[in-house]
Amino acid sequence: MYSETWFSRLCRKGSWLCLFFCFSAAAGEVTTVELNAPQEVQALLKQYVYLLRMDASTIPEAGPDRSALTRRARREVAALLATEGYFSPEINLDRSDATHWRLVVEPGQRTVVEAVDIQFQGETDESDVDGELKKLLEQQRSNWAMPPGTPFRQSDWESAKHTLLDALRDERYAAAKFVSTKAEVDPDAAKVWLNIVVDTGPTFHLGVISVTGLHELPPNFIDRYNTLKEGAVYRRRDLLAFQEFLQSSPQLSVVVVSIDPDPQQAAAVPVNVAVTEAPPRRIGFGIGASSNTGLRVESTYRHLNLFGNGWELASGLRLEQRRQSFYTDLFLPPKQGRHIDSFGVGVDRSNLEGLKVFTQAVGFARSTRRGHIETQISTRVQHEEIQPKGAEKNSYSTLTLNLGRTWRAVDNVLNPRQGHVLEIQLGGGIGLSPQAQNFGRVYGRNQHYFTLGQDNVLSLRVEAGYTFANTRDGVPQDFLFRAGGTQSVRGYAYRSLGVEEGSAIVGGRILATGGIELVHWLRPSTGLAVFVDSGDAADTRNDFSAKTGYGFGMRWLSPAGPLAVDLAWGQGRSTPRLHFGVSVAF
Repeated sequence: MYSETWFSRLCRKGSWLCLFFCFSAAAGEVTTVELNAPQEVQALLKQYVYLLRMDASTIPEAGPDRSALTRRARREVAALLATEGYFSPEINLDRSDATHWRLVVEPGQRTVVEAVDIQFQGETDESDVDGELKKLLEQQRSNWAMPPGTPFRQSDWESAKHTLLDALRDERYAAAKFVSTKAEVDPDAAKVWLNIVVDTGPTFHLGVISVTGLHELPPNFIDRYNTLKEGAVYRRRDLLAFQEFLQSSPQLSVVVVSIDPDPQQAAAVPVNVAVTEAPPRRIGFGIGASSNTGLRVESTYRHLNLFGNGWELASGLRLEQRRQSFYTDLFLPPKQGRHIDSFGVGVDRSNLEGLKVFTQAVGFARSTRRGHIETQISTRVQHEEIQPKGAEKNSYSTLTLNLGRTWRAVDNVLNPRQGHVLEIQLGGGIGLSPQAQNFGRVYGRNQHYFTLGQDNVLSLRVEAGYTFANTRDGVPQDFLFRAGGTQSVRGYAYRSLGVEEGSAIVGGRILATGGIELVHWLRPSTGLAVFVDSGDAADTRNDFSAKTGYGFGMRWLSPAGPLAVDLAWGQGRSTPRLHFGVSVAF
């Protein structure tokens, strides 16, 4: 057998890349095969030519057998080069030295596309009143993947044909098929003429919805999610949008939406919806911890088919060291695939930075999700009691309205490395008690992620808000602002930046924070971070004074969820503050 050191030295010296295969002869001789070919075809030939893959095999000693092996090698080389557009190669297998064969390949000039002729058969021009069909077909001609001047490759030719057919089948011609496809090659001129004839078949229009798999859910459950219109022109993207919307329903675990591309049913093709129902009842328990609110235990209960109407009941109890809450929400299926309405009641009690807040609320919300945009409008009546340490206790009732929209366009929701999340809220309230006052509120938050190289992620965060009111008195705390803690200004305690009242920190009417963070991923699930945060919450512009925090931390994508541990120093403070968050559900 050959020596690796000798083989590597030989390949470095030669101007061609040499490939040797060794064979054991009866007399003990070793025959090697050397490939001399341009760089662009070497890998292809080495991978598929049988003669070049006969490692540790014996070359036949008989003349006829060796001649057969030679003819096979020539056929294989010619066929492989033809797939790459080389139709006039020169192939020479020099066997003058019995122990050293040389396979010399000159591919010749590569064939390029000279012209493309794409013809469509099917619907007539008389049926195209508005010119829509003509525009569609002309668009497919202009989108053809192998225009004149393109090097011809067999794989590209096959891919271009399938791309053309798939585009027609996805748009309106679900039964489109090829009548003929032809590539006429002139080897001497190194040119190829492409000819494609497609039978588009009829335009498909959507018919009634046919549902299979429903057992416990009501028969009209799928119709309430339906975003399709009977009689509309078939487009595959519309079916996928309907399927995605249905899949977002917690009542269903598997959803497949399709049609049967039968030309006989094109006038009103049935839309087949196959579903698998999810278990109707779910109970969950969890434990967690964060530097913001301390240790946490929680329990949740969900009924996904309340009273057999497809209503979702969600209820939960969360107990944290510095905050406790209970809620019950009832979600109704959407109407005509548009909005999801919900009704709920909730109780929340917190004790943060010397401020005790007890809130009771009942309300209504309507949410809509289209692609990466989520919109919610909510209204509620809430009663709030606040007790700042060392100050007077107050309570008031308010009718509030809030409109929120979130644009979420990231590559991964749990571990974003590219994209952005933008949130905007507009709201206000009307006082229902003598102590309460009318107010308006605007809030925005934007976080952008950038990938730097392969292992670094840079994130930029900006957050701002303003409450329009004569004073902060009589405005619910969740419509005012406090800053500090994780996802705000690290180096400061959670909600410790705000307005001093007594010996407590209460919410103010102005908020502005920002941060920059760089994470270097040592492994796919483990990274190190450095960051700088700055911002403040205040009641007036004169009182606003940005505080800065900086530090470093660790990121870990644990099986239980993302974990962040940060050590941060506040402005002018020598003692660092630990920030962390982790949750475990079971």
